[in-house]
Amino acid sequence: MLKMMTAFIASGAFALGSIYTPSTAADEKFGPSNPFYAPSTLPFHAPPFDKIKDDDYQPAIEAGMAEELAEIQAIAENPAAPTFENTLVAMEKTGRLLQRALAAFGGVTAANTNPVLQKVQADEAPELAAHQDAIILNAKLFARVAAVYKQRESLHLDAESLRELQVTYEGFLRSGANLSDTDKTELKKLNAKIATLSNDFSTKLLEATKNGAFQTRDKNALTGLSDSQLAAAAQAAQGRKQEGYVLPLQNTTQQPELGSLGMRATRQAIFEKSWNRAECGDASDTRDLVSHLAQLRAQRAQLLGYPSHAAWKLGDQMAKTPEAALKFMDALVPGATAKAASEAKDIQDVIDALKGGFQLAPWDWDFYAEQVRKAKYDLNDADVKPYFELSNVLENGVFYAAHQLYGITFKERKDVPVYQADVRVFEVSDVDGKPLALFYCDYFKRDNKNGGAWMDVFVNQSKLLGTLPVVYNVANLPKPAPGEPALISFTDVTTMFHEFGHALHGMFANTKYPSLSGTATARDFVEFPSQFNEHWALYPEVFHHYAKHYKTNEPMPAELVAKIRKTASFNQGYKLTELVAAAELDMQWHTLPAGAPLQQPDEFEKQSLEKTHLLIATVPPRYRSSYFSHIWALDYSAGYYAYLWAEMLDDDAYQWFEEHGGLTRANGDRFRQMVLSRGNTDDLAKMYAAWRGKEPSVEPMLKDRGLLEPAR
Repeated sequence: MLKMMTAFIASGAFALGSIYTPSTAADEKFGPSNPFYAPSTLPFHAPPFDKIKDDDYQPAIEAGMAEELAEIQAIAENPAAPTFENTLVAMEKTGRLLQRALAAFGGVTAANTNPVLQKVQADEAPELAAHQDAIILNAKLFARVAAVYKQRESLHLDAESLRELQVTYEGFLRSGANLSDTDKTELKKLNAKIATLSNDFSTKLLEATKNGAFQTRDKNALTGLSDSQLAAAAQAAQGRKQEGYVLPLQNTTQQPELGSLGMRATRQAIFEKSWNRAECGDASDTRDLVSHLAQLRAQRAQLLGYPSHAAWKLGDQMAKTPEAALKFMDALVPGATAKAASEAKDIQDVIDALKGGFQLAPWDWDFYAEQVRKAKYDLNDADVKPYFELSNVLENGVFYAAHQLYGITFKERKDVPVYQADVRVFEVSDVDGKPLALFYCDYFKRDNKNGGAWMDVFVNQSKLLGTLPVVYNVANLPKPAPGEPALISFTDVTTMFHEFGHALHGMFANTKYPSLSGTATARDFVEFPSQFNEHWALYPEVFHHYAKHYKTNEPMPAELVAKIRKTASFNQGYKLTELVAAAELDMQWHTLPAGAPLQQPDEFEKQSLEKTHLLIATVPPRYRSSYFSHIWALDYSAGYYAYLWAEMLDDDAYQWFEEHGGLTRANGDRFRQMVLSRGNTDDLAKMYAAWRGKEPSVEPMLKDRGLLEPAR
């Protein structure tokens, strides 16, 4: 998943700030001693985490807002006639202090937060939303942008500048620049409320997820876990000052240990803790926030002239309308659910053959699916993990594939300060040896880290600003006990390739304007480069380079590799169904009209899944409404379908690579030049078609998922 810079604000407004003035209390504390006061002197202007203290962020953020407002006001009040240079280009240069502070703050609060930072986050969420509004709703500023836009045909701008003008102008319109003063005031109130509630959701969910961890003193309850997993569970308990063992929750409904645990009562307990994590009726219950967020977003959309939040959000996406996104998803449901039903029958047959005496439940699926996989393919996850040691996967798999495709190289740097001891940093050099980017990776799970995996930037690439990208990947892989290797599943391997695909999108950015750089694209396009990069995880040349036993360095035996390949389409009915269910649930929440009453989340969820033919007892959605962080705390509201849309693109793109020789520098360079380097500098559908040579087809996706048999 891509983590956007503005996600922790979560207002949904165009990320740019008339009348609003931020607090001056923090300004008095801000001066040259603050590490954000001037641009970083570290390589690539990386954040000086060795000098940044928790109490440095708030003064820098507030001073940054004040500085940017002054810069924006100077542009708005400029007595000279508006031009592209003195208006659009000038705007691109504003907010450097704020960007420095927010980039570091957003990274740390998502991956290594604490009560002090959470307090700052809660204080600043509505302030930042108001700051955005103060820019985007500035009538004089918009008048200048509109004047330049009206002259666009006579300005003889280059293609990127014309795109920047178009995106900026449309962003102002979509965010309410043409509203009356009365409506602007109401919009500001709604944005502030939404930002506050979104931040509250994130804080509550972090606590709910921590509290939802499964704890036991009975080692027998964990029968089926490996010695290293038990050691990690014991270490997690020690870290919480508890006795016995602790299995922390990940962000999804299903939990990784459910495929191994032999005791059904333990599986049920873990599943129910996951399913009910944010519905315990305590201080971390999120359901009231969910109801109000959905209603407030619908009200804001109506104020902006749209029938629903989804209609507003999708206006600048590839899908364009909720109807198009729903039609795309609805078409996947029959094939996905039919395959899931077939998989459920196979699992029930195994349960019956073992005289289990019970009907399949969601907490049984992974455990018995593993039995089916063993029976069908003789493949045990425990047999493959020794060949996937995390550092080896990173350096000889993820980095190797990028080198083969694009010629880039990586060198670890120990001299760049990090925000947490587990973080590693690599300098990335281009094929000609010139510096390209700085890359941070933070892979291990912590209780103070948000769930899931994501990419973001500490520094954005921009020719205008003379900056190179500083990119990071974050994940939640299980941390081994001291002295033990970090052995991961092939699913985790795929996650690493996925997030690095986002990283490449940021590293290869080669644009003039920061607002168009790297991953600043439509939500249903931005997951395309990351999901495309997953394909190289199992590509023979890459796989054989990293899939080696952590003790002997011997390559994975051919018969084991063959088994992994044969299982590529295994359990895809379940995986696709849970994903479509979550995406449909997101869209149902965000197509509610403004006049709809507050919804009771559990009942609304049930009705929505029934309506979309996805209320399947054994296949719950990948995220329940109450812990669906993507749509309530991040920037995926009405956009979770993007993973499926982008999957269509990535499978279609991989087919092009197969048709043109696969993993070659020529193919990689062409893809980099025509797609990865271009950010949002062109219409994305046209950009894709120009590279591919035609419009994307859904058939490769259906084949990859095992829902469509390949032509014979």
